[in-house]
Amino acid sequence: MTSPDIPDSADAIDRDWLTAALAPRHPGVRVRAVRVSARQEWTNAHAWLAVDYDEPAGAPPTLFCKLLPADARRAAIAATGMGVREALFYERLAPRLPLRVPAAHAVRADPASGAFVMLLEDLVASGCTVSDGPTGIAPQAAGRALADLAALHVRYEDGARRAREADWVPPPPETDNDYGATMLRYGLDNHRERLSDRFAALAELYIAARPALHRLWREGPGPDTVIHGDAHIGNLFDDHGRTGFYDWGMLQLGKGLRDASYFLTMALAPADRRAHERELLRHYLAAREACGAEPVAFDAAWRAHRLYASYAVVACCQVVTFPANATPKRRVFAESLLARAEAAIAELEVREALQEYAGL
Repeated sequence: MTSPDIPDSADAIDRDWLTAALAPRHPGVRVRAVRVSARQEWTNAHAWLAVDYDEPAGAPPTLFCKLLPADARRAAIAATGMGVREALFYERLAPRLPLRVPAAHAVRADPASGAFVMLLEDLVASGCTVSDGPTGIAPQAAGRALADLAALHVRYEDGARRAREADWVPPPPETDNDYGATMLRYGLDNHRERLSDRFAALAELYIAARPALHRLWREGPGPDTVIHGDAHIGNLFDDHGRTGFYDWGMLQLGKGLRDASYFLTMALAPADRRAHERELLRHYLAAREACGAEPVAFDAAWRAHRLYASYAVVACCQVVTFPANATPKRRVFAESLLARAEAAIAELEVREALQEYAGL
């Protein structure tokens, strides 16, 4: 065990631990047995738990379990604090927000060690769907999702409320500690033929001038607020037409427009973004105003959108390593992310925007 309250792996979860973990949200629950029905290794360790109860007290028969990996990556991933941030989101912020997020049935985190465990809603069992990658958020659903993001953003543009409810949310990073640059360099050196010229040029710029780009991504119209930080298609789900948001490990302070821009760039299919992004951006701005925010002019928002789209190269830094051991499903998903990034970089003329508006 990492600590008395946080198991090292899903296999360490037994009926007594699970009963105690579920009890705060499901008083009277009594677990008879628990077993791991499936597992997956991504950045963190993912497992699905099948649970039998003597008394369910409203707890579900399946749970999605997320915790640190047990392999050599464990210490490095714990040091990022991503899991602890996500756990704190579900514990402290999610109940306050009108967002569709997975229901949290048990959450424990240790900021000192970076260890965490989250037992969340099994989205598939709830009838939700997760994209295969090429399938994007439909434009109508995207409008609702952007309005939901606007509600989050405007709530925490209020500095006093942010201090009361979200003072633990970190500022945007000033650097990625060479994480993205190292993988982009590998992709450029080993797989250049698989990358568009515009993507490659922007990746080279990021490697050479990443402090300036990180500063640019921290700036823009509107006050700072709490943002999801990573709202690409792989961190979204569909609940019968409504978009839900999960994987909150990149939660941070920043400009709300950056969240909206990233969603438009990396969650819609390229053809839908191309056809609808201006109206959807206007819809987001109107939703902000409806929540009581100060207006942001469309021209300023559009310029910021073009500049923020430069982050797409970093969003694809793992993709461009083209790992040989990737599963067919993972390859399809990765290729769809790269296609989104390359289309946005070209169609929004991101390199030109950086030269014109940022001198880069």
